[in-house]
Amino acid sequence: MRRTQSRYMLASAGLAAVLIAPGALAEKSSPSSPLWSQANQYYDPVEMAKAREELLAEGGSQRAWFVLFNQLEAQLGHNEDSFYWNGQASYGGDINKIWLKTEGKSSLEFGDVDDAEIQALYSRAISPFWNAQAGVRYDIEPDGLAHAVVALQGLAPYWFEVDASAFLSEKGDLTARTEFEYEFLLTQRLILQPRVEANWSLQDVPERDLDTGLNSIDAGVRLRYEIRREFAPYVGVEWQASFGRTADMIEAAGGKAEQTVLVAGVRTWF
Repeated sequence: MRRTQSRYMLASAGLAAVLIAPGALAEKSSPSSPLWSQANQYYDPVEMAKAREELLAEGGSQRAWFVLFNQLEAQLGHNEDSFYWNGQASYGGDINKIWLKTEGKSSLEFGDVDDAEIQALYSRAISPFWNAQAGVRYDIEPDGLAHAVVALQGLAPYWFEVDASAFLSEKGDLTARTEFEYEFLLTQRLILQPRVEANWSLQDVPERDLDTGLNSIDAGVRLRYEIRREFAPYVGVEWQASFGRTADMIEAAGGKAEQTVLVAGVRTWF
């Protein structure tokens, strides 16, 4: 028992030395590093390799999954009431992950799905607070269109959550989306969350009612109460607006280019 503990302590000491030494990341990645494998001088290298593997598993190299629906809400407007969802899930380690993202809107009155998309992305940490992502997006509605995706997701200074994505469709159209969120902790359970989403297009896409430049902005604020950290109902208000010829095309089709909606929903994760 004492020999096993000694091996584990030596493996821990080797890991600590790697983490605090200059050039630690480069040395840590090398199996022949004198810092990482110095205990091999005293114990069987095979046994020490197993001890280091167990140490890494207990120290943060585990694979983990996470599912978050940031918005599951009813949006109550002047002309039509809608159900909106915005969620994401991830699986992987600290550096490499697989992400799934989904967003969409349907009519509460008729049940018709107006917009629905899903993204599958590979994500790699490029700094302590930022992930670079790449993958594919498929628009289930309105027209079954596929896109290539590159994205940057993380925390900006002062703890602003940022998700910026660029999309290249199979038809060659280039669009982009930027999302910004912030959380004001009024109490430990009562949280005010401003959120802004902006959509852009590099060219006109008439079949999607998109004009060149900034097409639309959804800017809102939600006040939630965390009954549990994993379950938080909220209420709020959101301003939704389209611009330029995008607004003209929406109004010509009988839609509303600008409106303010009341929202009520739940934020949940597990």
